[in-house]
Amino acid sequence: MQNIIKSACILLAGTLLMQSCSKFEEINNDPKSASEDQVEVEYAINGSIIGAQMNPDVAERSFVLYWKTAGRQHRQGGLSSGGYDDGWTTAYYNQVSGWLNSINLAVELAEKKIAAGTGQPYTHNLLQVARIWRAYLMSEMSDNFGPIPVTGFQGVNPEFSSVKDVYYYILQELTDATGAFDASVTDGPAAYDPAYGYNYEKWKRFANSLRLRLSMRLSEVEPAKAQAEFEAAAATGLLITEADHIFKVQEREGWNDLSGVMSREWNSQLLSTTLNNLYIGLGGIPSADQLPDSLHTYIKPADYVGLRFANHITTMTNDPVAGYWFDGLHEVMDPRAYKAFIIPGQFNNPDFSPYPTYTNDAKTTKRTFVDFGDIEAAYTWNAATSGDWGEIGAKNQLYTYPGTNPRLAQQFRNSKSQRIFFAPWETYFLLAEAAVRGWNTGTTAQAAYEAGIASSFDYWGVSQHLGSYLTSQDYNNAGTSVSWAHTAEPPASHAMAYKDGYTGAAGTVNILYPSNTLYKGGNTRNDQLTKIITQKFIAQVPWLPLEAWNDQRRLGLPFYENPAIERPLPNLPALNSGNYMTSNIQFFPQRLRYPSSLSNSNPAGYEQAVSLLNGADAVLTPLWWAKH
Repeated sequence: MQNIIKSACILLAGTLLMQSCSKFEEINNDPKSASEDQVEVEYAINGSIIGAQMNPDVAERSFVLYWKTAGRQHRQGGLSSGGYDDGWTTAYYNQVSGWLNSINLAVELAEKKIAAGTGQPYTHNLLQVARIWRAYLMSEMSDNFGPIPVTGFQGVNPEFSSVKDVYYYILQELTDATGAFDASVTDGPAAYDPAYGYNYEKWKRFANSLRLRLSMRLSEVEPAKAQAEFEAAAATGLLITEADHIFKVQEREGWNDLSGVMSREWNSQLLSTTLNNLYIGLGGIPSADQLPDSLHTYIKPADYVGLRFANHITTMTNDPVAGYWFDGLHEVMDPRAYKAFIIPGQFNNPDFSPYPTYTNDAKTTKRTFVDFGDIEAAYTWNAATSGDWGEIGAKNQLYTYPGTNPRLAQQFRNSKSQRIFFAPWETYFLLAEAAVRGWNTGTTAQAAYEAGIASSFDYWGVSQHLGSYLTSQDYNNAGTSVSWAHTAEPPASHAMAYKDGYTGAAGTVNILYPSNTLYKGGNTRNDQLTKIITQKFIAQVPWLPLEAWNDQRRLGLPFYENPAIERPLPNLPALNSGNYMTSNIQFFPQRLRYPSSLSNSNPAGYEQAVSLLNGADAVLTPLWWAKH
């Protein structure tokens, strides 16, 4: 037992989680404390899963400021412009190390109890659960940093493994663990499993769907390995395909590990330009069919792009509608948009977020354009690019202000939701992508694609629009439509009406569809893979921003507009005034740097990790599986 406790207290960074590990040491040293047989496997599993829900400190820094920012699920600077904060990274690195410590302790305890014959009838199955959860945590950590330890926790600072070795290991672990469950045992200590209550069939579904996700991650770097692993997981027929299978954990109010990951009031959670360009026009569903009659007067024609404010809105970005402010609501909108983000001024919407409650910012809808005058933003729909807006931004008091922008619905901010780690829509979109690649999935690409959309619509409560949506050939701002059979590319540009924001003079302008040069040279906007990833990206909002970031790093999809560069961005030196209309992996964050605590506490391990990166320990160094 002494060796198990010591090994569990070795952090990946070579640091100690003193509070949690000291409790185990007390058990080990106090003759009046619990014996070895009384240290239960389920306690360690429960602690790891609950810890991974993230207390508000680490949730704000990793989930909100890193993942949601890099994954373009909201509008935020920092990492989206190559920025980095060692304190934020340290908070996450130490926490994920602790969650892995706990789950490794669970594995070691289970193996020891099984070998000694002192376990419960369900201990063998708990061991498989622990291995599955450990595989997920390793994938999460590796997707952030790159190389991590695989075989640590041996009482010494661990050896780091390459990203390839990490992925090979966790895919094998998922395969072995899923096949090792004892089907004759169906019970377990349900209260200590906040996700599934030790329903082992659901754990196997999670493991198999996770295998789909992680094997697809290798699609661009090792397609044969990716296909073999994917097909094997799909062939099990036991996947997350229904709402009842969702891996989710109930959030709770307060300041603890179960507090909502998006609950901090000071985070504005503004609609991102990336999402906005995907939402607008997609699916052919009129806003008038989605909004109350009182808002219909604010809906503008489909061929209207807004007010042009040349002196107050940046155009130094490849956002297709850069320079325009939309003074109303769009005629056609993806029906999930108004559910996820609430219209400015719509105070009677039950999901309107009053955050921050200690100011009146959320309910202040009129702001100033310096040197011009006040702008009323109630019942308008806009999203601003990140980056540096320079002097233009200094004169624009609307573009990052809470009350003048669509913001995330309150249901995701009040710590009363269930945080989702894996849902049916992702399974279906993975199956659709695999089928497009010609892999054997047991279904067709179209069937899986449409099932993924249906699953997402069901979650958002908008299934009444599904039939019309699936047949729509309308293009969104990125040039993508919904209909599976409609793969005609949009024209290079489309004529739109606008008004000069200063004089009111009407005009017409040709709006270009964006050229995503990360994908097929920038000339393909409406093929079936683009449709799949577009729908997957929208469906993952707001719970799975890390997966959105992963897909963009892997494929260059969906289209991410470049940060604005009214002034040069020091953390994105490759992006400049001569190339901002193109896309490049050096314009987008690729990973998190290791925390300084790693190089200080385990210099040998740090040097080993960096050597396995095949690049500098930098935000712009791509991971092994990412698009090159």
